[in-house]
Order: sequence, then C-alpha cells, then structure tokens
Amino acid sequence: MAAEEFKRKLTAILSADVQGYSQMMGEDEDSTIRTLTAYRELMSTLIQKHRGRVVDSTGDNLLAEFGSVVDAVRCAVEIQEELKFRNDELPDNQKMIFRIGINLGDVVAEGERIYGDGVNIAARVEGLAEGGGICISGTVYDNIKNKLYLRYEPMGEHTVKNIKEPIRVYRMRIGPEASVPATGEDKKRLRMWKKAAFVAVAVLVLLAGAWAIWNFYWRAPGIEPASKEKMALPLPDKPSIAVLPFANISGDPTKDYLSDGITENIINSLASLPTVFVIARDSTFTYKGKQVKVKQVSEEMGVRYVLQGSVQWSGDRIRVNAQFIDALTGKYLWAEHYDRHLKDIIALQDEITIKILESIKMKLKEGGQVWSLEKYYKGRKGLDCYLKLTEASSLQWHWNIEDVNLARRMTEEAISMCPENPIGYLNLGWIYHNDYWLMNTKSPQETLDKGIEMAKKALAMDDSIADAHAVLGAIYPLKREWDKAIAEGERAVALNPGGTLVLSVLANALRYAGRPEEAIPIYEKAIRLNPFGPSYIYHTYGAALMLVGRYDEAVLAEKKAIQIAPNNIIAHILLANTYSRMGLWKEARAEAAEVLRINPKFSLDAYAKTLSAYKNRSQQDKYINALREAGLK
Repeated sequence: MAAEEFKRKLTAILSADVQGYSQMMGEDEDSTIRTLTAYRELMSTLIQKHRGRVVDSTGDNLLAEFGSVVDAVRCAVEIQEELKFRNDELPDNQKMIFRIGINLGDVVAEGERIYGDGVNIAARVEGLAEGGGICISGTVYDNIKNKLYLRYEPMGEHTVKNIKEPIRVYRMRIGPEASVPATGEDKKRLRMWKKAAFVAVAVLVLLAGAWAIWNFYWRAPGIEPASKEKMALPLPDKPSIAVLPFANISGDPTKDYLSDGITENIINSLASLPTVFVIARDSTFTYKGKQVKVKQVSEEMGVRYVLQGSVQWSGDRIRVNAQFIDALTGKYLWAEHYDRHLKDIIALQDEITIKILESIKMKLKEGGQVWSLEKYYKGRKGLDCYLKLTEASSLQWHWNIEDVNLARRMTEEAISMCPENPIGYLNLGWIYHNDYWLMNTKSPQETLDKGIEMAKKALAMDDSIADAHAVLGAIYPLKREWDKAIAEGERAVALNPGGTLVLSVLANALRYAGRPEEAIPIYEKAIRLNPFGPSYIYHTYGAALMLVGRYDEAVLAEKKAIQIAPNNIIAHILLANTYSRMGLWKEARAEAAEVLRINPKFSLDAYAKTLSAYKNRSQQDKYINALREAGLK
C-alpha cells in the first residue's frame, strides 16, 4: 500500500452485531433478513443524525465512525433504546438483540474504509457486551466520564485476541437506571428536587386514583382487542397507524370538508415520517359515516394503532375530540379534546400529530420532520386559502372534466388570494396533468408544459414538497424524458416515503422506461399502504404485471380497480388488453363493450397517442394490436 493512498487519524469507532444471529437464521431465514434490514435502516438513520457514518455492514455486523466520542456514545444509547422499543412489539423468537462496543483509537483510512487496532479493539469490546447492552474501552471512558451523566461499571482489564496490551473495559447502563446525579453543588439542588418530587408523586397518586375511578366507572365501554392471527395483512415492522375520518358532528353536512381536511393533513404529516407506517386516506375514508369497531379496522388494515375523533363547529370556534388506541390491547393511549379558534386549526393538526408520535414513544428524526402546514398558510387569508385548496385538491382527483374545471377555478382564486403559497401552484400542476389525460385541452403538449411550469414554481418556493416533485415525475414520461421522471419520482419518495401517490408516480416512471420488474414491488408497497384504493394504483399495477407476462395476476389487479371505480375506463381497456393477450376472446370483447359503454366515441387512434410515454415502441404496437383483436377501433 503506497503511503499516499492512506492516512492515519484518531476516530471513535462503533461496532455492533446481533446476539444469536446464526440460530435465528437457521430457524427463520426470511424473517431474520427482513428484521435485520429494517433495524439496519434505523441504525443508519440514527448514526447519520449523530454526525457519524456507516463504514461497513456485512453479515449481521455494522461498523460506524464518529468525529466525536460523545456523539458515538449518545448514538449507541439511542440505538439500544429504539431497538428495545421495536423488540417489545415482536414475539420472543423474532426479537433481534444487538451488542455494541465503542473505542476511541488510531485507525488507517483508505478511501471510505478504515483499518487497524482501533477497529479491532472496538470489535473485541463489543464481544464483551451483553445482549441489548453497550461496552466501551478505557479511552472512551476517559473522554466522556465528566461529559455525559451515565452510569458506568468497570469490568477490569481484558486480554483479547490480536491485541498486544490488555484493554480496560466499562459496561454502560442504559434505561431508567442509566442516569446518575451530579456532584458538588448539584447535590444540594438534588435534595431540593427530591422534596419537590415527593410532592409531585403525591399529586400523581391522587390523579392516578381519579383516573382509575374514571377508567372503571365513567369511561366508555372497553374496546375488544384485535387479533394478530385474524389480520388480513401482516403487521409492519414499524409502528402502524390507521387514522379514521374525523366525524363532523356540527349538524351541518356542508362542513364535512373541515373534518376531512383535519384527517387528511394528520395522515400526510405521519406519512412523511420514515419511522411510522400510516394507511393512506383513500383506504381509511372507506369507513366514513360508518359505525366501525377499532378491532375491525385493525384487522382489515393490518395495523396496531387507530386514531379516531370528531369535529364540532360553532361560530368561529371549533372543538376537536381525538382518541388514540392500541388495538392489540384495546386500551386508550390517550384521549383529548381541543377547543380552538378557527384560525388556529392548522396549528392544531400539527399538535395532534406530535401527540401521536409521543404516545408511541417516537422521536422526530432529522430528515423526517412532521410537515407543518403553518409555514404555508399564514396571515389573515391563510385559513381561507387552506380551505379552498383542500376542497379543490379533492375535486381534481374525481377524474371528470366538470370537477377538474371547478378545481381549477378554486385553485386560481386561492392563488390570487395567497400568491406566496406553493400549494396553489402544486394543485394547478396536477390539474394540467389531469387535463391531458381527460383530453380537456386543445394543445396537449402546451398543457404538459404548463404543468411543469407550475410544479417548478412551487419547488422554487420550497424544494421539499414531495408532491411537486411527483407532478414532474408524472409529466416527464409523457414528454418522453424518462430519466428525469425517475429522478423526480425518487426525490418525491425520499421526501415522503409513506405516500401512495409518490410511490405510484415512481413506479409508473419505471414502467414507462421499460423497467416493469423494478416497478412491481413499489406498486405493492403503495397498495399495502392503501389497500382499499384508489383505483389507479391497481390498474397501473395490473399494467406492469401484464408487461412481464403475469397475466392472471394482472387480471385480478385490473378487476380490483374496476371494483373500486366501475367506470374507470383505463382499467377496462387494460383488462381487454390482457384478455386479448391470453387468447380469451369472449372476455376481451366483453371488456371492449364496457369501454364503448363508458365512452361511445372511443378511438383507438386517439388512445394510441397516450402510449407514447412508453420508451419501448414495440410495447405500443402490442397494446394497439391486442385492443384491435378485442374489437376496438
């Protein structure tokens, strides 16, 4: 190795591996790999948060380095706390318990890799840690003992493999017993705090008694727990939530848009966090206006937690009631009511979202902040813009010309009221996109250009809006710019990993670019997040399955799209196409008849123009030939 190819440096090294990994792999390889992948993603996020970087992650081992030993220790503590929380949700035979060792030492750096005794000592120290625990070397202890008030237990000196000198090792205690009191003057303050704490405990005891009386005598009837075994879908490996539509109990059905808007924006805020799994709006809104049990929602959606609530509007004030429930235990995690002035509604949505995260012991991570609407809807006209844009957004996805035109008028009014708000331009970008597909334009290419212009205008105001990147990802394939479409789709998903719309946009971009195999698992993730719709997710998923020759599965997906929206003409076209490719002529002609029922003026030549989004022109020919054989002209 030439001298100029590497350098030496002092760095903090964190080494982690799984206790009993080989046994877990032997018992259930697939489940072990899935859990390991999810835990690695979490650990990588925390390492990045604490200004470290992952150096290597082979097998069950993870190696990271930090410029600060304090950052390394804080990161290790948070990792073990978060993993314990996740393990508490798993059966004993699926719990994945890591050991962590930390060393501060000299290493050889070659590119992105590090070598030397500093790394080896971290690995040996890790081997001395208990499952779920942390051990540190003497060099680490010497640097943090007066900086972090944690509890350390000396384990003496250890002679370890391939290290010449014995190393001092300390065991760190984490959890409730980790904290230790300060010394000196702080002890006096500590005694004062103890007195205050005694009084506080007494008050809490009284409150707890009041809570117990309320819980057993005045609370609503208990909730029947859901059963994991009866769930239609397996529980995700992260906290999973279904937000039911908040009920409008104002006695005025025209106020539904307010309760719907509150629900929708809580869902959007949660979906922007990579650390939670939230069911999409289209699926939970199938329960709107229905009396459903928490157990039913949990088992049908495959989620652990359910949020439900109501909204009451009186004059310029509103009352929001919200209850957050652990469906597996049937217990309320919290129940609150909020009385607010109508102008405070946007801040209230963020308040409820953060309350949910706190109740399931989540911490807001860097790169995954709750989306605060307040920054978009400020000032005297902010609420009016919010209400107008929320209603317009709902209308524009009805996929008919009349509602899209109404959405355009409302959006343009909102833009004139709040020209500094990027959401108005985002909405208008989607409207131009929908105009193209509905043929609600005299110049399709000019309409697409306007959609791109609006999306870019929104992004110039705030580049972090996932749906604005999704607009570009949806339009670029129609301009035959596939690389741009995929890049924008990936950016949108990175910003909102739980968004079904952005996932479907990325999958569509890959499908159009001739990569349907890569698109299929992304469609499947979108469907898991939104099992009850919308229709377009299923018909685009069916199109990808058809492209790879999985015709039977494509038929099921397209039929599901039609079940959700019987007049979805694209789904009927795709089903006719699939049946034709399978040689099922009777079924293909029946679907062709459905296409003509929905649109008697359907033209195969006009439809062929929309297929220009496919990079592989042979796919366009196959589409048209199959539809012609089904009887369409």
